[in-house]
Amino acid sequence: MNQREATVTTAVVPSAALTAHDRCDRCGAQAYLRVELAEGAELLFCAHHAREHGDKLRQVAVVVHDETDKLVDAPQG
Repeated sequence: MNQREATVTTAVVPSAALTAHDRCDRCGAQAYLRVELAEGAELLFCAHHAREHGDKLRQVAVVVHDETDKLVDAPQG
């Protein structure tokens, strides 16, 4: 291999975890769902809008990063 040739890898980098700074594109609440589209666009949704639009989003998404499982009811006690 020539010194000027680059090594190419096809490894897929997992999506970074969503943080409190990631906001829903619909309402501005904290995002728990990231959808990556084929053309490279990225959409973020809160849990409410993820549930509302989730089925259609999954049909057009290349990658879906879903962290809605972080939202669980705290035990009463």
